Amino acid sequence: MFELRQKPYFRELIYFWGLTFVAFLMTLISLNTPTQLEAIQQKGVLRVATRNTPMTYYIDKGQPAGFEYELAQAFADYLGVRMELILPTTFADLFTTIRQRNAHLAASNLTISEARLEQFEFGPPYRYSAPTVIYRIRQGQSRPTRIDDLYDSRILVLAGSAPAELLARMQQTHPQLKWEESDNDTATDLLDLLHEGSIDFTIMDSAVFDAQKSFYPGLAKGLALEEPQPIAWMLPRHHDGTLKEALNRFFKRPETQQLIERLEARYFSRQNQLNFFDTSEFRRALEERYPPLEQYFMLASQETGIDHLLLAAIAYQESHWREDAVSPTGVRGVMMLTEDAASEVGVGDRTDPRQSILGGAEYLVRIRAKIPDRIPEPDHTWFALAGYNVGFGHLEDARILTQRAGKDPDRWQHVREYLPLLANEKYYSTVRYGYARGYEPVAYVANIRKYMEMLRWEEQVSQARRNHGENDSTTDPDVTTEAPAAQDALPPHATEEGQDEPLTEPAPTL
Repeated sequence: MFELRQKPYFRELIYFWGLTFVAFLMTLISLNTPTQLEAIQQKGVLRVATRNTPMTYYIDKGQPAGFEYELAQAFADYLGVRMELILPTTFADLFTTIRQRNAHLAASNLTISEARLEQFEFGPPYRYSAPTVIYRIRQGQSRPTRIDDLYDSRILVLAGSAPAELLARMQQTHPQLKWEESDNDTATDLLDLLHEGSIDFTIMDSAVFDAQKSFYPGLAKGLALEEPQPIAWMLPRHHDGTLKEALNRFFKRPETQQLIERLEARYFSRQNQLNFFDTSEFRRALEERYPPLEQYFMLASQETGIDHLLLAAIAYQESHWREDAVSPTGVRGVMMLTEDAASEVGVGDRTDPRQSILGGAEYLVRIRAKIPDRIPEPDHTWFALAGYNVGFGHLEDARILTQRAGKDPDRWQHVREYLPLLANEKYYSTVRYGYARGYEPVAYVANIRKYMEMLRWEEQVSQARRNHGENDSTTDPDVTTEAPAAQDALPPHATEEGQDEPLTEPAPTL
């Protein structure tokens, strides 16, 4: 009887010690297994998924840029690791990348939504923005202020985006609401389609539109479909949560909040400085700010051989001839030199107009050397200016697109047609340097040419007036000298429509 009663007890004892051993073993293993954060730091790499778009990541003048890129780089620096970018082909692929754990986080202006919270985790919100209807102002079309204003319209949104999820929810109470979703477009593609009239409406983050709206005259915001929603980085679900905890610490830092403020000013408060010239503002600057600078443009021309009118036109485009001008990206002075460019040409004080203009002229000489010698003037100059504005890698991509289309990649007239395509994923995904605001260098060069022609015209007007003052009208009563009406006329080729007409004057030389 005693033995029979001992056997069950013995089995229970074995079972107890077995469980204890297993628990001890699991504890031992867990102590020797690094957390997710420790694994990232041990390998020295943080994998970040994002998109090649103007709001997230792109190459600007040969250097990586973008709100999400700079913020993610700061987080990688905070962890003491290198950042490795992963660029999914489509917006929807971002979620697949995170779901399959091919990246540690996705940084791509992502709204926190209920549907996404069911599958993913999010870091702390760092911005808030409302999904907003964007429309084109047309005669006879009023601003959309109600949901039923969207009925029977062509609406296009990004597949897998927060606006697409929102429309699906709204359709339950508004069954007449119809829309299409695109797998291959970006936010700028949607704005392009809306601007050209291919669609009636799109819906996007209001902050994204605000950062781009000055490049799309005629587009405006309609009704906001929701209150401002939180935007954050997205992570795959992980049992230990150490990476998410590191994100929380990073975003709580005062340094991070200050960085976000600077990045918002740089990327979301950015205005298009490339609008076609305003004649009255130009002439006011010509009278008030140009005279004390003219001597430096002439001196720089003597030292470098660059046409002084070209230098003056570039300076007006860059700073409106303001020696104290400064941009959110830190370029400053009359010629708006970066710190690196100023250092390269020996400029110690970028706000000193003499140093800025002479240094800017020398820098132009150097960037011109990057253009193949076989390209003749004036195209050589236009290519140099375009490359300076957008980056020479992107310029080369545009020349490749030009060549693919059977056009001449050594002619500015042809290449300027294909530079804007670098803002379209269908094209920039096929070339080396990816996305670029390719319409900017086209406008940049066009503006400089027009400013140059206006300056040339004003010089001719001034000379005519001087001649008129020097001539004695009694010398030959049959001959009169009359200056053009400078306040009422535009110079030849400086059309108000902003068309880039061929020059009849000699081309500038660098």
